Amino acid sequence: MIIPLRYVGIDVSKQYLDIFDEALGVPERIANAPQAITQIAARWRCDVLVVFEATGVYDLELREALGRAGIRFARINPARARDFARASGRLAKTDPIDARMLAAFGRVMQPATEQAVNPARNALARLAKRRDQLVLMRAQEKNRRSEADDRALAERISRLIEVLDSEIAEIEADIKELIKAEPEITDEARLMRSLPGVGPVACMQLIAKMPELGRVGAKQIAALAGLAPFNVDSGAFRGKRKIAGGRKRVRDALYMAALNAVRRADPFKAFYERLRQAGKPAKLALIAVARKLLTVLNAMMRDRKPYLQAEPT
Repeated sequence: MIIPLRYVGIDVSKQYLDIFDEALGVPERIANAPQAITQIAARWRCDVLVVFEATGVYDLELREALGRAGIRFARINPARARDFARASGRLAKTDPIDARMLAAFGRVMQPATEQAVNPARNALARLAKRRDQLVLMRAQEKNRRSEADDRALAERISRLIEVLDSEIAEIEADIKELIKAEPEITDEARLMRSLPGVGPVACMQLIAKMPELGRVGAKQIAALAGLAPFNVDSGAFRGKRKIAGGRKRVRDALYMAALNAVRRADPFKAFYERLRQAGKPAKLALIAVARKLLTVLNAMMRDRKPYLQAEPT
C-alpha cells in the first residue's frame, strides 16, 4: 500500500510559526522556540513534506528539529512563493493564509527537499557571516580614516580598526579549528583547496553555503549560485543572456576565485583569454570562469577526487 504524501505549510516569523497541516485542515500557531517545534515535529511521520520560506536565522531551529526527526522539508525562495500566490489568485496576505498557500505550493510544485544540515556546517555559516560583517565594518572605517582631516580623529579610527583586525583574526582561527574538528568538512576543504583560485575564504563560503555541491547536476548547481545564464527572448527578439538570482555570497566568492585563477592557473587563464579575444567583456569572461570553477568543484565533490583527477560533466 502506498501512503500518499501530505503537505504542511509553515509561515515563519521571529516569534511564531503559523502552521497549516492538510490532515487537520485548520491553521495553528506555536512559538518559534525549540521545545514547541520539537513537540509538533513529533506528530509528523515520514509521509509528511514540510514547506516554508527561507528566512535566515528565524527558520534555523525548525530546520534542525526537522532534520533530527527525519522529516523531509523544502525551504523555498520567498519571491517564488509570492509569485505562486499571485498566480493562484491568492492576493490577501496574512500569516495563516501564507501557511495554507505554502502547503498548496508543495502539492502543486513538488519542490526538491533539502538535505539535513550538519550542525557544524550551520556553525560555520554563522562564523562566516560574522566575519563578513566585520570585514565590511573594517573597510568602512578605513574609508573614513582616509577622509579624516583631523589627526586625533584618524588615530581613534585606527584604534577601532585594530580592534576589528583582532576580532577578524579570532573568528578566522575559530573557523580553522571548526574545519579541523569535523572530518567531513576537513575532507571537503582539502578537495576544494586543490583547485587553483580557491583560497580559504572561498572554501569557507562554499562549505557553509553550498551543501549541494556534488549532489546535483552542473546546470542546477550553477543556477543555485546564480551563475546560470537565462534566455531573454520574445518572438523574433533575441536578448542578451543574463545571470539572475542565486546565492550572492557564493557568487561573490567564486568571482574572487576566478580572479585568482586567471592570474596563475594555465587552463583557466587560457579559457579567460580565449573569451576576451572573442570580444567578450572582462566581467562576463570572469563570470564564465567562475561558472567553470563551480562545475569542476561539483565534479570533484561528486567523485571525491582532488583537482586534475576529476572530470567535470
